[in-house]
Amino acid sequence: MAFLLLVVGLVLLALAGDALVRGSVRIAEQMRIPPIIVGLTIVAFGTSAPELMVSLEAALKGAPGLAIGNVIGSNIANTTLVLGLPAVLVPLSMAERGVRNSLFFMIGISLVFIIMAQDLDIDRLNGVLLVGLLVSYLLYSALVVRRGRQAEADVPTEKPVGLVLAIVLVIVGLGGLAYGGKLTTDGALGIAATFGLAESTIGLTIVALGTSLPELAASLAAAFHKQAGVAVGNIIGSNIFNMLGILGLTSLVVPLDVDPELIHTDIWVMLATSALLLVLASSSHRIGRFTGLVLTLIYIGYTILAISHGMIH
Repeated sequence: MAFLLLVVGLVLLALAGDALVRGSVRIAEQMRIPPIIVGLTIVAFGTSAPELMVSLEAALKGAPGLAIGNVIGSNIANTTLVLGLPAVLVPLSMAERGVRNSLFFMIGISLVFIIMAQDLDIDRLNGVLLVGLLVSYLLYSALVVRRGRQAEADVPTEKPVGLVLAIVLVIVGLGGLAYGGKLTTDGALGIAATFGLAESTIGLTIVALGTSLPELAASLAAAFHKQAGVAVGNIIGSNIFNMLGILGLTSLVVPLDVDPELIHTDIWVMLATSALLLVLASSSHRIGRFTGLVLTLIYIGYTILAISHGMIH
């Protein structure tokens, strides 16, 4: 039954996340927001919504390991699998303006998260700081959008019916995410109890992969449509939202205890993969098929080690 709940929950999260992203992007196009900003903010928030629902539900059910493990695991999946797999199929450009600055910001807040986690507790004060950083990030993005608009000529807008459909998609997506998050959490906790796996291990692997499916789908679609800015921005923005929005909002509702095992290994893997992404963006203007394959294999290897370690402990 736990497997069924998990599968149904993840499918619902994927479908609802896709509806939310489609609706949000259509609204953004109506407002003439640049592609890289769409990826860093609107698409990133939409595709991170499953992680938010799962982490909130897990925290409310007294499973902080699942909540924090989901965030760390999702970030690792984003910088390896979600970036690597689309690059295997269609090489991705890293030359979009603002990519490196966003990567520096992502690594900076990763370090902030690591410092907070050393106390083995993410409390409400930490949550206020994280949400404050998120607000600052959104205000900065809004400033970039405003400057971009001033530099661009007017473009034709969509018909009103397109905007109405977009709003409906957003509402349906949010509702589906809420229910899908509940089913996914119930299923994940059931699997952890059945196989004796730590909640954090389930969050790092199965749940993180499942909740990263919207990011993967969005990045694949963006890559095929030659929208590298949306694909790369989606990954960076999702990681930023995961740490600031998901951990921040969740810890405001329920302070989170941090599993020491996450501090010893997984949180450093998250930082290392983020740094690797910065190196790739600085040393090359594109991520080719070979690099994409290496990133995908890194994720597979990490997942195998995480599950085997979780079974031992």
